[in-house]
Amino acid sequence: MSNWSRGHFRAWTGIALALFLAGPAAAQVKPTPSDATKTWTPDNGNGTFTNPLFNDEFSDPDVIRVGDDFYMTGTTMHVMPGLPVLHSKDLVNWTLLGYAFDRLDMGPEYRFVDGKDAYGNGIWAPAFRYHDGTFYIFSNINGHGTQVFRAKNPAGPWTRNALGATLHDLSVLFDDDGRVFAVYGYGAVHLVELKPDLSGIVEGTDRVIIPEGSAMGEGHHFYKINGKYVVITADYAPVGRMMAARADRIDGPYETVNISSRETMGLGKGWSAPSVRGRPVPEPGDRIDLVEPNPRELGVVPLHQGGIVDLPNGDWWGFSMMDTKAMGRTTFLSPVTWKDGWPFFGLPGNLGRSPRTWIKPATGAGGPPTPTYQRNDSFAGPKLQPVWQWNHVPDDSKWSLRERRGFLRLHSLAAPHFLLARNSLTQRAVAPESIATAVLDASGLKAGDVAGLGLLSIPYSYVAVVRDGAAFRLRFYDLLTNRTIEEPLPGPRVSLRVDGDYETEVARFSYSTDGRTFRPIGGDVRQAFQLKTFQGVRYALFAFNEKGLAAGQADFDDFRLDEPFADRSANIPSGKVVTIRNLADDRPIRTDPHGMLNFARPDSPQAQGPGTRFRIHDRGQGRVAIEAMDGSGFVTVVGEGLPADVRLMKAETKDSLFQWQDMLRHQFMLMSLRTHRYVGLNPATGEPYSADWPGTGPDRKDGTVLVWTEAPPAP
Repeated sequence: MSNWSRGHFRAWTGIALALFLAGPAAAQVKPTPSDATKTWTPDNGNGTFTNPLFNDEFSDPDVIRVGDDFYMTGTTMHVMPGLPVLHSKDLVNWTLLGYAFDRLDMGPEYRFVDGKDAYGNGIWAPAFRYHDGTFYIFSNINGHGTQVFRAKNPAGPWTRNALGATLHDLSVLFDDDGRVFAVYGYGAVHLVELKPDLSGIVEGTDRVIIPEGSAMGEGHHFYKINGKYVVITADYAPVGRMMAARADRIDGPYETVNISSRETMGLGKGWSAPSVRGRPVPEPGDRIDLVEPNPRELGVVPLHQGGIVDLPNGDWWGFSMMDTKAMGRTTFLSPVTWKDGWPFFGLPGNLGRSPRTWIKPATGAGGPPTPTYQRNDSFAGPKLQPVWQWNHVPDDSKWSLRERRGFLRLHSLAAPHFLLARNSLTQRAVAPESIATAVLDASGLKAGDVAGLGLLSIPYSYVAVVRDGAAFRLRFYDLLTNRTIEEPLPGPRVSLRVDGDYETEVARFSYSTDGRTFRPIGGDVRQAFQLKTFQGVRYALFAFNEKGLAAGQADFDDFRLDEPFADRSANIPSGKVVTIRNLADDRPIRTDPHGMLNFARPDSPQAQGPGTRFRIHDRGQGRVAIEAMDGSGFVTVVGEGLPADVRLMKAETKDSLFQWQDMLRHQFMLMSLRTHRYVGLNPATGEPYSADWPGTGPDRKDGTVLVWTEAPPAP
């Protein structure tokens, strides 16, 4: 059977089966619980979750509760469709209901017309609200002011009207007296009243309610809680943090405190390209200067830009975003502890810091872990998988799932280079590592066409097929180094692949002519985050004509995204005997004759002795007890967990329980359930272990991050 026939047969049988099972409304394949070990889900299946909620970009989140249901939206900038609407019953497992809009054409720059582009612009920092039977999303579009989207059903349809004002990073409060207010601004926080029909602002109501100099920032979230007005805000100067303000009256006076700081989840700053912001889109050959990160610097990384939401049982949870290197910004969930009337992120005894792994919110909702997105697409369905977004507004007459059944067809449109190519279909890169593979039939390409798989960012890179006459060539291009590598292809059908590691921020391209053996091309390609596109790296399927023509077409037969770290079911070595090293200095942990948990020098006899062997006991909900194999007992925290108070006790007690914090790649932290702080030591002082560490730093070298290795059988 020919390639065309196989795709044709697969497409029609897939569509027929989908229509038979689901009727005429059948569309995309939805994620199922069985996909949970194939793509990232925060739900660990044992009553706990591990941050982030999504291991791909989801920035500027806002969350609301309506009855027993939670809804979330976030920034999408210039990609289409935009403003995703997610639904959850437990704040951990989220499903994509749809988008607030499919297309938002605000001018020629949104269509790459006349050399214009909308990179770094679009729609951002939305405020999600529900009032009197209607869902609202308030968000700004650069140059077009604040927009109001509304719907009776969060799945849509949504309508839109302009507010007639520009309210930077606004949040909206429907007050008890029926009036509607918004806060906005950076530094100095403004308050303005909105007209009841949300058609504009009430003239003369704009005033500053929190003056500059109060440590407030932007990205506001506005609430009325127990009669008090609360504003939660984020700042990035000099480092990322979250602040809260409260007052008895909406006009103030407000007092402010810091409610979350220093929390990086052990992730550091990434490579950046600050010089591209405010400049025109770079062309091939333009110089791109990258800045190497300081691994210990906090920068804007720590949790910031988020708010809080309550559960029906009265518990509160916090949500926020964090800058996670080239992958972009993503969303984290934190328990909230109220103290002295302030909603601190974190647990009692460790306020301001959030656990990476913790017990799921007590919503009463059950069910297995379920991924948010179906990322793979065979292009056999009547619609694209909803995870896909177009780079700018597409020309819908120049792409199709119907012209060749079972294929995504992209017609080549004239463009000077990849960043200005119309109809580039994108989805977000997934951390910590993901491998994108696309199957391309390039037989429809014409002279000047370039079609393939790219990493859409600045700098960008791609692997593609080009055609000259009857010959097909493979092309690799990297904007950062301005390197082009071309190799001949025996035919038009090729599998294109990119392996992205978003912790080291290095990608590697490869290709295959038989679908099995992949040949690398281009070597290591540096990735970075930048504020020109204002988004993280995206995988992109594209076709454009660099000779200024509207020529041929590219047919993509399949797209697959593999995530090597998605399955975390074996990351806790339950029941195993392990040795444990400290990542900061590589010294093994050992039991101490004085009954303490101490360290051994790597070249000492103690490093090879039975005191360095520990059995990990599963105690449910991601909690472990750690038993020393030399017979000295269980690792137990006493007192306040100060040095010498991490002891070996013969009998296991509740103070012997630790919440395992999975850091991937055999790295972990141990949170004491007695102190809600972490087991660690200062490598420079020579002290024994304590359980009073608030958390790790961005480089993980402060003494709290540990590494386990399964121990060989005892002699």
